[in-house]
Amino acid sequence: MLSTVLRSQTALRALHTSTVLRNQKWSQLTNILASEIPPPVQVKSITTAGLLLHDGRLLPSACIFLEGEVLLWDVPPTLWKGWDESTFEIFDAVVPKPEILLVGTGKSVNPLPSPLRQYLNKLGIQVDVMDSWNACTTYNLLSEEGRRVAAALLPLQHRPWKTTPSSPP
Repeated sequence: MLSTVLRSQTALRALHTSTVLRNQKWSQLTNILASEIPPPVQVKSITTAGLLLHDGRLLPSACIFLEGEVLLWDVPPTLWKGWDESTFEIFDAVVPKPEILLVGTGKSVNPLPSPLRQYLNKLGIQVDVMDSWNACTTYNLLSEEGRRVAAALLPLQHRPWKTTPSSPP
């Protein structure tokens, strides 16, 4: 019976372990703490080039991790200058709301302005501000636990993402 459960593709999720353990028979486990399958997005490392995900993708600009998805996040180049509620408006629209939002502010911790914190708190979202490295680590941990967590992450060096104009119909 245990082997049947372990073979079920819908019940499995890779566990990030050393290569020695990954190559063994028991390389995948089910997260029994999660109410649903935890978000597949996990951060492997953060460098000056951007956020490196476990699947090998590199995200060079600001992004939001929300409900297992990664969204490009267009933010002003100077931290908190020109930021307003519209910068975080996605959290007004999403249902269910994350229970906690981790805001990674780059290389160092820069407190969130009070009006932005109040806006997010009014939406029922607890906000925790930290440097981006710690925000990524905390996000990985909380998402593995099955928590409804979101992360708004700034890279170590500001790099705006560019949109491409849509082609005419």
